[in-house]
Amino acid sequence: MDDVETTSERLLARAALAGAANPRHVVVGGLGMGFTLREILADRRVSRVTVAELEPAIPEFMREGTLPGADLLADRRVELHVDDVREVVRSLGERSVDVILLDVDNGPDFLVHDRNAAVYQAPFVAACADRLSDLGELCIWSMDDSAPVRDALAASFDHVYAEQVPVRLQGRAEKYWLLRGRVPRR
Repeated sequence: MDDVETTSERLLARAALAGAANPRHVVVGGLGMGFTLREILADRRVSRVTVAELEPAIPEFMREGTLPGADLLADRRVELHVDDVREVVRSLGERSVDVILLDVDNGPDFLVHDRNAAVYQAPFVAACADRLSDLGELCIWSMDDSAPVRDALAASFDHVYAEQVPVRLQGRAEKYWLLRGRVPRR
């Protein structure tokens, strides 16, 4: 979580929503500081946001004011699940979601928690594709580009994109990545 450099988190939402014909239902894996969620809620086409956050302290800190974001959690469109994003996605009906955004860890090669490796692998990418509408999009934030993630996306989506996001971190030029799959294969 970073509350200084939020460009890529906000772009994660904007890029996926821009490509969606009618993003009524959006799923967010990872609440973090709420910058992605705030960007999603700014889009008037969005009527429902399902958020999966594994760490129960984060929404609690928001509600009590330790972290900003109580207004986000109070938005009637937001449905928060304190649970693993994999379980939340699997609980959704097929073709019931328009956009899935994942900002779960640093990416497949720089994991904070080894259990998050499954988020970037073909079986979970396929589960996401099954939950997406016909023109849906899965967008994954990553610290770096990843050929294996692009391959997993290509197995389940007609269109795959890897978008570099330049950022400034502690005075240094760095880059993050958005790895995207659009139009699930049926």
